[in-house]
Amino acid sequence: MSLPILYYILLAILGLSLIIQFGFYFIPYTAILRRTRKIKKGNVAHSVEQPPVSVIICAKNEGHNLKRFLPLILEQNYNDYEVIVVNDGSWDDTENIIKDFQEDYNNLYITTIPQETRIISHKKLAITVGVKAAKNEILLFTDADCRPLTPDWISSMVRNFDSQTEFVLGHGNYYDEPGFIGKLVSYDTLTIAMQYMGFALLGHPYMGVGRNMAYRKSTFFRLKGFAGFLHVASGDDDLLINAFGKKHNTRIEPSLEAETLSLPKTTFRDWYYQKVRHLSTVDVYKSGSKLWIGIEPFSRGLFYLSVLLLIILGYNNPLILAIGIGAFLIRYFIQYIIINLTAKVYNNRKFGLSIILFDILLPLITLYLLTIGKIFHRKSKFFWK
Repeated sequence: MSLPILYYILLAILGLSLIIQFGFYFIPYTAILRRTRKIKKGNVAHSVEQPPVSVIICAKNEGHNLKRFLPLILEQNYNDYEVIVVNDGSWDDTENIIKDFQEDYNNLYITTIPQETRIISHKKLAITVGVKAAKNEILLFTDADCRPLTPDWISSMVRNFDSQTEFVLGHGNYYDEPGFIGKLVSYDTLTIAMQYMGFALLGHPYMGVGRNMAYRKSTFFRLKGFAGFLHVASGDDDLLINAFGKKHNTRIEPSLEAETLSLPKTTFRDWYYQKVRHLSTVDVYKSGSKLWIGIEPFSRGLFYLSVLLLIILGYNNPLILAIGIGAFLIRYFIQYIIINLTAKVYNNRKFGLSIILFDILLPLITLYLLTIGKIFHRKSKFFWK
């Protein structure tokens, strides 16, 4: 007995979407695993030189975080580096806290942006001021609410610079927090890192995270800094990489020693608006980047839709039912293995059935924010803090 043509169409969609999904999971999404394995075996060429480094931190009313995290940056196992804190018009005790630290650390400097400064993107201005104040060629960036996981953060990031390297992308993780939002943030952060590091390793870098990235001072000025992106409030980290990152000039540093940890958002509302701010730069991405990062969620949607329809329509056909359920379980098994092996690299929590929930929920939130959500947030101003 022949099957209805609808079944053949759904099976074709299922097969094609599954092939695309396997392609993403076995190639870019395993990049962190492959790279860390090569590093452990000594099969990655790293520079043994330790050039002078300028660590730049932009802070707005971050006195409490600077008091907690700044010593961990000032006490790195690195011989020649300075730390520049850009005080972006803070009205808390940020300046006094930094001045207190300066009594104990002679490599700590502060530069201040007046409170009355008016500009669309304060973060880009703060970074530019920090870059101009830096005396060294290698610039390493993090945020005031971040801490390096180890004293070897600077050396682990800098070892990737050779004569061709202009950008180095590190992993900016968040502290694991209990509850649904904590798990959502952890999963979202991990899978985003798997994607941008994976594409960078394949020669298609499209973003980095300002919590942990490095580039050359000469590169910043040669590219005229953020001159082409000043109309966008966000994008101080990803837009430079998206516009100028190439296979030959961008490297990733996925090791745990180079990781930074940040304080995560603890409510869905705060996380949601952070997501709005991050996604506000996607319109400025190159067409190729939009295509690469759009194929996966699109094929994912087709996969879930075809599986659902096959199960519903084929409830009385054991073969169709088995194909639909089998495809779903095989993909979930692959996800489970790859995601949790990568999470283990960063000592992250383990994910089980929540993978399925987040795998469906996050693309829907992103799709909403990039379409209908734009109408509601068009006039909103999302500050970098």
